[in-house]
Amino acid sequence: MKYLEFDFNCNPSQGWQQDLLIDRLGDTGFDTFEQTEEGFKAYIPEPNFNPIDLETVLLNLDSDFQVSYKLSSIAPQNWNTLWESNFQPIFIKDQVYVRATFHDVRPDYPIEILIDPKMAFGTGHHQTTSLMMEYILEESLEGKSILDIGCGTGILGILASKLLAKNIVSIDNDSICVESSKENKQLNNISNMKVLEGSVSAIPNQHFDVILANINRNILLEHLYYYSQAMVPGGNLFLSGFYQGEDLDLLEKEASKYGFEFLGYKTRDNWVAAKFIFNKEN
Repeated sequence: MKYLEFDFNCNPSQGWQQDLLIDRLGDTGFDTFEQTEEGFKAYIPEPNFNPIDLETVLLNLDSDFQVSYKLSSIAPQNWNTLWESNFQPIFIKDQVYVRATFHDVRPDYPIEILIDPKMAFGTGHHQTTSLMMEYILEESLEGKSILDIGCGTGILGILASKLLAKNIVSIDNDSICVESSKENKQLNNISNMKVLEGSVSAIPNQHFDVILANINRNILLEHLYYYSQAMVPGGNLFLSGFYQGEDLDLLEKEASKYGFEFLGYKTRDNWVAAKFIFNKEN
């Protein structure tokens, strides 16, 4: 399949705006991104490109964020190879080493996670994923049941399993993510993680001690009621995929309607991960 390449030149002082632009492009069908010194390259299958969608995204950027791009058409290639070539190992709090199968082993780290990313989100490189992993490392998960909504590569559920969680249900509505999670589950010899395709309707009829949701603000706002129906009293909800300021304020206010008490948040480059406790009886 022929792809279109958009080479975006962005104002380097607006890093969080660039992340937001990438997120919005992903919603319009762009499926691969590559960082450059001037900004990033974005790729989309030619049949999936709608110039009106792109124009809408660019028109809704902040006026102080300067963006330009060059468009070119490129021949078919192995996109997984391109994706993997940009995947470097990462380290979380000196406790977790995340690598692909083609990286060296690091036995000096207590926890090693193997991730072959394919095109799924959640390698640990994005601020939201690493913030969620930091929260998980601070929790006592032994013997607990975990729900991971928008699981991407399955990395959060895999980490929970390695921290002795009792069982994990990982859900994503993207078939590529579901397949990626299943493959990564096998790579890490995880036996207590079930991977399902779908959205909140795919949540099993059970209650969870911990719910992890790294998606985006609007979907999180829509899902909060369903999270309340799937959580044990006293359980913890961790949300990410949004920004400090208005996004966090909206989520805190909406979550309180369903019995979630805001406990605090972590932030990196204006991205946020927030922690709540569920105080309402189901």
